[in-house]
Amino acid sequence: MGSTDQMLARYMGEIEDRRKLLENLAEQATKEDRDLSPQELELATRAKDRMRELTEQMRPLEEAVRIAGDSSERIAEIGRLMQGRNQPAVIEYRSAGAYVLDFWKARLGDEEATNRQQLYTRAAAHQTTADNPGLLPEQILGPVVNFVDTNRPLISALGPRQLPSGSWSRPKVTQHTATAGQVGEKTELTSQKMVISKLPVSASTYGGYVNVSRQDIDWTQPSIMDLVINDLAGEYAKDTENHACSTLTTAAPAGPTIPTGTPSAGDVSGALWGAAATVIAATAGQGRLLAVAPPELMGMLGPLFPPVNPTNAQSGGFTTAALASGLAGSIAGIPVYVSGGMANDTILVLSTAAAEVYEDRIGSLQVVEPSVLGVQVAYAGYFAALVIEGAGMSKIVKTP
Repeated sequence: MGSTDQMLARYMGEIEDRRKLLENLAEQATKEDRDLSPQELELATRAKDRMRELTEQMRPLEEAVRIAGDSSERIAEIGRLMQGRNQPAVIEYRSAGAYVLDFWKARLGDEEATNRQQLYTRAAAHQTTADNPGLLPEQILGPVVNFVDTNRPLISALGPRQLPSGSWSRPKVTQHTATAGQVGEKTELTSQKMVISKLPVSASTYGGYVNVSRQDIDWTQPSIMDLVINDLAGEYAKDTENHACSTLTTAAPAGPTIPTGTPSAGDVSGALWGAAATVIAATAGQGRLLAVAPPELMGMLGPLFPPVNPTNAQSGGFTTAALASGLAGSIAGIPVYVSGGMANDTILVLSTAAAEVYEDRIGSLQVVEPSVLGVQVAYAGYFAALVIEGAGMSKIVKTP
């Protein structure tokens, strides 16, 4: 394979990697019935621009390969014609006697017999890849294997809101007005003022950076720059999901427990029903109920609620195919999300009215360092998880 072919193969491989990235982004958003997130839109735009650039790079190379291919075929055809005219045919003796006769003639000086003997007895040297390692290019098979969970099940379920600038707070009614039955005709009615307090919101900054040499950017395939930025975005997603899970779980009051050992489906559904009752009472039925569980508990929940869907089941069942998207299934109508940010043996049941998440994603930033031929790239954002009503959440713990 020549250098031009290698470059075309590299370009085609990179285009295929980006096509798969776009397909995965669209598939993930379709599964969760949502639009692409700002992070996903940024990745999609970068992939589209790179595919367009690679297509333009390939056009002159494709034309060169086509011309070279036509020329090679013509040269090979001429060579075959010349070989058929100048080279002797492959020698095949009809019998051992014919071979001995030719051998005898060659010893007597017959030139044609000598040529036939040399062609017949010629020993071919076997050429293998071990004889020319310097001509074998090192092949890199993409895409790069990178295990980082960019899903944010809890944040996606709550729906991140735009984080305003400066200091700010969220108003909350802490004392309602009151009504009561009138004691008697013309007696004074009950009166109580409404008190609205402020819930201060403090945002945390998450981010990281890497300093990449210009040589690493120019010589790597797939491009190291895209890999670094995508990895930073994945780590940012993981950090913010951990922050949300930790903040809300800490604020949630202790709820029902799942007994030690191997529980039954009734034990699990009973705990969820009990938690749901307290959550609905605290939030006056506002918002949507949801539950968030750690991946390790799916080894318990999955077998208890298999996807066989009998008519009398409390759940349509869990399937391992759905775990990657976060929403694994539902129990008693409560959707169960699986998040790596949850602590082991803990299930959080909450109403979307009891908590909110805010985010202002900065995204990727780059600055060139000419003195050392480097590019410093960073990825960051501001994030806040706000507890509106602690009692609107309930923490279910599986006892060891």
